[in-house]
Amino acid sequence: MTELRYNPLLQDWTMVASKRQGRPHLPEDYCPFCPGSGKVPDHYDVYVYNNDFPALSPSPPDPDPVSTAFYQVAPAYGKCEVILYSEDHSASLAKLPIEHIRRVVDVWTDRYQELAKDPRHKYVLIFENRGREVGVTMSHPHGQIYAYPYIPLKVGTELRATKAHYETHGECLLCAINREEQQFAARVIVETDNFIAHIPFFTDYPYGVFIISKQHRTALPDFSSSERDDLALILKRVTAGMDHLFQREFPYMMVIHQRPVDGSNVEDEYHFHIEFYPPLREADKLKYLSSSETGAWAPCNPTAVEETAVLLRRAIHEATDVNGARS
Repeated sequence: MTELRYNPLLQDWTMVASKRQGRPHLPEDYCPFCPGSGKVPDHYDVYVYNNDFPALSPSPPDPDPVSTAFYQVAPAYGKCEVILYSEDHSASLAKLPIEHIRRVVDVWTDRYQELAKDPRHKYVLIFENRGREVGVTMSHPHGQIYAYPYIPLKVGTELRATKAHYETHGECLLCAINREEQQFAARVIVETDNFIAHIPFFTDYPYGVFIISKQHRTALPDFSSSERDDLALILKRVTAGMDHLFQREFPYMMVIHQRPVDGSNVEDEYHFHIEFYPPLREADKLKYLSSSETGAWAPCNPTAVEETAVLLRRAIHEATDVNGARS
């Protein structure tokens, strides 16, 4: 069963992908994304791989006959891709050279533009899940791309908020957030020429970093070549600092937020940014979601980000000094 079911309470769609339960448990010494597996080329740099167990498909089956006049279903149309960052099984954004991460950024951009050509795709989400703490079963360095046939609820909420702010104040909301964080300074963890990374005032994760472009850009294709280089640089610095912080692989969910693929007339009000949702609050302690957070969507951060920003900023500087963030 693969289909979309409409949730009238939230005015959002739920993807039903029960065939994902059939994903095999692979032997510890086998990785399908490593050269020699027969699933990928014998040598590759950055590789686009069609998800073997997609929640969305360009040729979805008909939904099960469970809909009524009240409950809506729809085919799970879309695309699910895996972006393999490197053929090196032990690599990561924190370990890869800047020029290699730039190639990852280029592939993200190319896939966004290609998937945008399908008029049935409404939103392209680029993301990475890292670490067993967030449910990762495949440790090979990779991210994913989902092309949805609708605007997901969180993105839609952001779009409405940025539109309302622009109509009221005549400025981009994310530009205003950047300005506030730069003026306060204590939550900023690293800056480059074109990007700023901070743990914003309102985040619900102790190390919930945002990376935001300094110039008003709405999506990856808007960036110049030098801005793409800079994006690669700050991604390396932030993730290397995370790994250095507790001297361990730092688990996270990383999500790129950018304009809907049709533009939707948001050029003035929406702004490219990357959000991290890391579950660690200490080296060996996780932030679990409570009933309040899950059931009411009432976020609760167990720490003051003005304190965690100091720790992560120091870790980024130390990781840069030890490893060289431009290497």
